[in-house]
Amino acid sequence: MEGDENTTQKDYYKILEVDYDATDEKIRLNYLKLALKWHPDKHKGDSAVTAKFQQINEAYRVLSDPAKRSDYDLTGIYQIDKYTLREYLARFKGMILTCNGLGISHTSMW
Repeated sequence: MEGDENTTQKDYYKILEVDYDATDEKIRLNYLKLALKWHPDKHKGDSAVTAKFQQINEAYRVLSDPAKRSDYDLTGIYQIDKYTLREYLARFKGMILTCNGLGISHTSMW
């Protein structure tokens, strides 16, 4: 991707502190918890807090919309060295099972 060299890709699941197979309800609850914790009004205009709050909102906009989440899961961050083995398998198990043509439902294994 040209032009993206200076853009740091974000792992929205880690920003919202949820598992990669988190339910919509878990994503919503963690978003509310983090939005309350990092709201700029609570921190008197601290620019770092405002940036964190904006990241939380961006992550929620993507993960709360089924179409955007599916697209993100297929095209999102793929920096394998950023994941533990457990995180890698959780993050990509849907694609791994689909690519292998196993047709296995990918319910939570952990």
